[in-house]
This record gives sequence, structure tokens and C-alpha cells, in this order.
Amino acid sequence: MALAEKIAAPGVPDLPTATWTNGWRIGQEVVMSGMTGHPATREAAERGAPLGAYDQTLVVLKKLEALVTAAGGHKHNLIKTVVYLTDIADKDEVGRARRDFFGGVYPCATLVAVKALVFPELRVEIDAWARLDVDLRQTQTLSTES
Repeated sequence: MALAEKIAAPGVPDLPTATWTNGWRIGQEVVMSGMTGHPATREAAERGAPLGAYDQTLVVLKKLEALVTAAGGHKHNLIKTVVYLTDIADKDEVGRARRDFFGGVYPCATLVAVKALVFPELRVEIDAWARLDVDLRQTQTLSTES
């Protein structure tokens, strides 16, 4: 049986009152809870300069990267993301942030519109899976064509 290891990333601390864990490493797999831009989103909103979907997405992707790095990997180990948006019209800004962050090598993705997230200023939440034994920069294309 594989050992489950709780991931401790300095920039993404587990909250002492939380009823979830930010991430687990189980063998070569890393499973991460949904991440949001909080508290950066709250601080920006309080300054009167709320973060849009692009900036929130980058904050979240950097949190996911911090968790994967703490587990012993890097952002190109991310193999699947699920993006939750409070406004589906933000999909293009999320896509732009993904292009800027991943640089042309993308994990599988699902995009879902939701009514709301935990705080009103949040527009984006992303959960993710990674495999430490996979680097998406080293891929081949499978095809059924002869």
C-alpha cells in the first residue's frame, strides 16, 4: 500500500480550522484541493482594485505550482485541472492566464460555470492532479491514423 504524505507548502498553508487538506502525495500522484486567490483577492478588493479572472487564475496556478514543488515536482507534472468560474464569460481570460503560465504545454482541463464561490470577490477556483513521474514537456502524440 502506498504511503499518503501531507504536502506542506509555505506559501499555501493548511488553515488550522479547515476541514480539508490542501494536498496529498500518494506515491507518484499529487492530489490538490480547490485553490482560490484568497487572501490576495480579499486584500485587492479592500483596496478598491479587485483582481479580475486573469490575475486570479495566475494566483491560483502559482499556488498549485507551490504545492507540486513541495511534493518534489514542478508545474509540468500537473496533468489535470478543473476550473470553476462564477462567470463563464471569464473563460477567455482564464485561457490567456493558462497560456502564459504553462507556455504551450497544457494539462487536461475541465471548465465549469458555478453560481458562487466561498467569498463574493472570488471568480476562479481550480483543483488539480499531478504525477511526479510525468513531465508534459516530454510527450508524444498517439493517433489512430495509419
